[in-house]
Amino acid sequence: MSIDLLVFGPHPDDIEIGLGGTIARHTAAGHRVGLCDLTRGELSSNGTIDQRRVEADAAAHLLGAVWRENLEWPDGAIADTPHMMRSAVDIIRRQRPRTIAVPYWKDRHPDHVAASHVLRIAAFKSGLRRYITDIDPWRADWVCYYFINDGARPSFVVDVSEHYQRKREALDCYRSQFAPADDDGAVPTRLTASTFRQLIESRDAQFGALAGVAFAEGIVVREPIARPGLLKHLP
Repeated sequence: MSIDLLVFGPHPDDIEIGLGGTIARHTAAGHRVGLCDLTRGELSSNGTIDQRRVEADAAAHLLGAVWRENLEWPDGAIADTPHMMRSAVDIIRRQRPRTIAVPYWKDRHPDHVAASHVLRIAAFKSGLRRYITDIDPWRADWVCYYFINDGARPSFVVDVSEHYQRKREALDCYRSQFAPADDDGAVPTRLTASTFRQLIESRDAQFGALAGVAFAEGIVVREPIARPGLLKHLP
């Protein structure tokens, strides 16, 4: 069965940071959402691969995703290689999403930038009948870009005010990443700082303020959005 939305994240927790509220809103409305982590986050300063897998599964369950997979690409070495490209194309073709969400192409983390580049190409190649894999070609309706670390002027925002508590709960699943550095022998990182979660919420509140709502998540698209007219609300 095809899905409505396929969200890719470079590492476990990136999806929740950037798009947790949007996912919760879509699943609450009955849409089928699938999540795909590219790496296991094995280079992270805190947490083990097994811990992060358990945390990611718990977060996916809270958000209502129908499935979550991990492509097990090498952390710190995401690149446009034949193997990585084919595995990304295969999951798009297998799941047949209407919409694909990938990280925004400008971000302080090199893996996020590389993931955006590779996934944009994969979404395109997925629709090419002469890019041959074992699965029939599939082209999603569009590719949307979401923010992880940094931000920019969004093409539009998704109002997630009613679902923001669910995003908080999904982020709470990642204790290995966000717990204070003095807990469980964790080392200090940007993620363990007491201000990190506040920064996420401040950004989402700022996106919300642009649209006059409490919380929103920003989305960028490369193509113009066609509307049927100039009236804000049309039947």
